[in-house]
Amino acid sequence: MLTKHFDILEDNPHFIAINKPSGLLSIPDRLGVEDSLKNQLQAHLGKVFVVHRLDKDTSGVIVFAKTAEAHRELSMLFEGRDIEKYYVGLVYGSMENPSGSVEASIMENPAKRGTMLIHAKGKPSHTDYELLASFKGYSWLKFRIHTGRTHQIRVHMQHIQHTIVCDELYGNPAPIMLSSFKKKYKASKYEEEKPMLARLGLHSSELKFRLGDVDYYLEAPVPKEIRALLTQLGKASGSKRG
Repeated sequence: MLTKHFDILEDNPHFIAINKPSGLLSIPDRLGVEDSLKNQLQAHLGKVFVVHRLDKDTSGVIVFAKTAEAHRELSMLFEGRDIEKYYVGLVYGSMENPSGSVEASIMENPAKRGTMLIHAKGKPSHTDYELLASFKGYSWLKFRIHTGRTHQIRVHMQHIQHTIVCDELYGNPAPIMLSSFKKKYKASKYEEEKPMLARLGLHSSELKFRLGDVDYYLEAPVPKEIRALLTQLGKASGSKRG
């Protein structure tokens, strides 16, 4: 068992699932300078195997295999699209349709290393979305990704002109302030206003898969800073979340 605190969603002989915080790399970067979740886990568990990864600023469910056999089986599930992967995210603007799909190929941007773009020569990519709540100027969505391309949801939402909030690569990086949408907001004379949200508004919420003869359902609760923002947006918009 781990001696250091992690938000553990599942821990068994085959794999460990963590609710990764925003701002932490899943795996070491090329320079190996920044800390990563993999490094932290290995410091307490010994060797773990990378099955998939989340963007640094995306929070939520991530799985690491504990054995070579589990790594092979889990990797095959991900590559064969036999895992159901769901995210939730806050985007700018009102959705024209309550649900839809984006199927647009994605490739690495040759002009800007570390970013992706829509291109006919890219890899096929498929994202479904469903509207969970509408607010003035924002929409709260649930996503299901059928492929696992780098930055897939972020690129697809940029493609349909509804970027994820606080996205420094594909949209507006500015934090969301309460004063920007709350009527009659009064600033404090003594304290500078703090952002309601200054991180990417995307969260890996659920994974569903079958490993061996066991069905797993892993769920990571929405982080409190995003929940607080949704509450305030609902009050300001006079809307209720579905």
